[in-house]
Amino acid sequence: MTQEQFKSLIRNVPDFPKKGIQFKDITTALKNAECLRWIRDKVTEMYRDKGITQVVGLESRGFIIGPAVAMELGAGFVLARKPGKLPADVISASYNKEYGTDTIQLHSDALNENDIVLIHDDLLATGGSIEGAIRLVRKAGVKKIYVNFLIELSELNGRKNIDSDIEVTSLVQL
Repeated sequence: MTQEQFKSLIRNVPDFPKKGIQFKDITTALKNAECLRWIRDKVTEMYRDKGITQVVGLESRGFIIGPAVAMELGAGFVLARKPGKLPADVISASYNKEYGTDTIQLHSDALNENDIVLIHDDLLATGGSIEGAIRLVRKAGVKKIYVNFLIELSELNGRKNIDSDIEVTSLVQL
């Protein structure tokens, strides 16, 4: 599998979830077993020597690759969810995204000051959701944060919402 092959497996869905949004659907890539292994292996390779102790996956597509990468890295996996989905005490952060506002939560005991965290999601667009996730993970007082995306829509300049002290990687840029 190559980056170009991966790109060719990403479906573009116009006007979803609302008119004017060009949704990048990774389900077409994930159903290809070779591509799924390639994604897991590439993300794992990027972070193997970073000392990651926890991978935080953003709801919901961050839940797909995040656990596999966590297992490969010998790290735990933490769910970052929408309000009302986690059963114990939570910490929250709200953020703006390209088509509205949202809130994300972690269990209040999910991370600690000794953790080195990889925040993983499928897509970087305008950067609102990752900005909220970073603020949320910082509330937990972690030691270091890394950020990874499968796809980055570079023309939307979402990296501007990510602090310069955080290393950001993407498998492909569209």
